[in-house]
Amino acid sequence: MAAIQKITPFLWLDGTAREAAEFYVSIFQNSRIVSSETYVDGPAAGSSTVAFELGGVQFVAFDGIPAIEFTEAISFMVSCDSQGEIDHLWDNLTAGGTEIQCGWLKDRYGVTWQIIPTDLPAWLMNGPNANRVMEVMLPMKKLDMQKLLEAHQGG
Repeated sequence: MAAIQKITPFLWLDGTAREAAEFYVSIFQNSRIVSSETYVDGPAAGSSTVAFELGGVQFVAFDGIPAIEFTEAISFMVSCDSQGEIDHLWDNLTAGGTEIQCGWLKDRYGVTWQIIPTDLPAWLMNGPNANRVMEVMLPMKKLDMQKLLEAHQGG
């Protein structure tokens, strides 16, 4: 029996639950739509709920009425093992969205993401060059893994 994920991110979207789930599934590896339900009757008639997985993490998207705006107070941090992975996620998630700073972006649905090298938290918290890594990162929007690594190594 598969383990049940105890905490599931729930996205309240403005009539775009299915569209958003398909968008995210198209970008992330090992992702899929699990189920989709469109309500025919009752107070939620016409709304949809879509369960989906991104990289094995379960999410639910709902067509909420009224629409509620997302803020940067909550974001999804994605740890990337290569610059190619950073580039792929960044380029796709910013399409129709907004680049922010320090690896942060807001996608076309208003969801905030942090696209970072896997080792970045350790580089920022440990060692004699943590401040240098921060200085190099601050002016960046999309993160350059090689420049951050060089700062971590004292370059």
